[in-house]
Amino acid sequence: MTRAHRRRITVAALAFLATAGLVACGNPNSTTGDNSHSPTPPTDSGSATAAKEIIEACPDPVDGFGVTTDAHGQPLPEPDVVTTGRLPQAPVTAEIADESVYPVAPAPESQLPVKVRSCDGELVEITDTSRILAVDLYGTLAEITFALGLGDNVIGRDTSTGFPEAADLPVVTPGAHDLNAEAILSLDPTVVLTDNTIGPREVQLQLRDAGVPVVFFDETRSLDTIPSHIRAVAGALGVPEQGEALVARTQDEITSSLDGLEVTPEPPSIAFLYLRGGAIQLLGGPGSGADALIGAIRARDVGTELGLSQPFTPISSETMIEAQPDIILTFSSGLDSVGGPEGLDLIPGLAQTEAVAHGRIIDMSDTLLLNFGPRTGRVIEALAEAVYAS
Repeated sequence: MTRAHRRRITVAALAFLATAGLVACGNPNSTTGDNSHSPTPPTDSGSATAAKEIIEACPDPVDGFGVTTDAHGQPLPEPDVVTTGRLPQAPVTAEIADESVYPVAPAPESQLPVKVRSCDGELVEITDTSRILAVDLYGTLAEITFALGLGDNVIGRDTSTGFPEAADLPVVTPGAHDLNAEAILSLDPTVVLTDNTIGPREVQLQLRDAGVPVVFFDETRSLDTIPSHIRAVAGALGVPEQGEALVARTQDEITSSLDGLEVTPEPPSIAFLYLRGGAIQLLGGPGSGADALIGAIRARDVGTELGLSQPFTPISSETMIEAQPDIILTFSSGLDSVGGPEGLDLIPGLAQTEAVAHGRIIDMSDTLLLNFGPRTGRVIEALAEAVYAS
């Protein structure tokens, strides 16, 4: 799948969720739907960055970490699996044993200045990484920054950045995922890393107008884009060697999480539901992000098998009764918003499914499930343990 196709899927998902009030902003090029970059302008031969390569914040991702290939698109051996797993018989919360983010290097020195082609087409020069703000809907950019060893330079966080090392940082999204310009400027950032999943966009542009270097990164989240996200962030922060080390470590952890996977004789079908009380009830499909995790643990994504054409589709009783998922997967906060596992009975068609009838409900933290950051190996392992009742 090409980057352009992935971006069309993601932009469609974000547009749908934005209309439902799930994300704060849309595609910066919404008038055209095209995020292609303008040609790279010639550099000034007298500048300090003349001989340096321009970092692309939206590179064409190598199809790596898709479980079957590595970060360079090379085939990986199939993981060893055993058919001794069994489906859960009661609701369970999938939890990783260790939520900490460990740096690949202690406080690396950034090689600056760096010029970055932001995903909105702007050429941004970064000359100082002493005060970093990394914000997005998933908490991915901050997690990568900490894992690169630059956590001590991070000055604030969004509500999705939920790992222990960032817990004491001031929150700059006081209203769910809405950025506050005054709160951010008061922290005096020297660089802001962000994407289109958080906003309002006017705030990000206001920061840029105030002289703060603001870089937009690719908003796509999947197993395939983990290496390109890590490399883009590492390049922008002037620590490319640490980026390669982090790519390798993340690949190793994902591979290790699948070795010895205990599965059931028949792959179970899993329906990923995005729930926000009675107002927002969506079934995940191709491109939701959950489909990649479900496939990684050798299970079947219900939305994909139903032939859904969108990453998220409103739930209907007919669809759920037809699908008959073995397991329901959802965010922990989403499950709480409908009153817990018992509240699923009130959603159209769910009471008539095998999953709800047998209590096969799995929830996972919003800050982990679709993060697709350096802790993804632990996420896959925890999800597999919950699905197969290891």
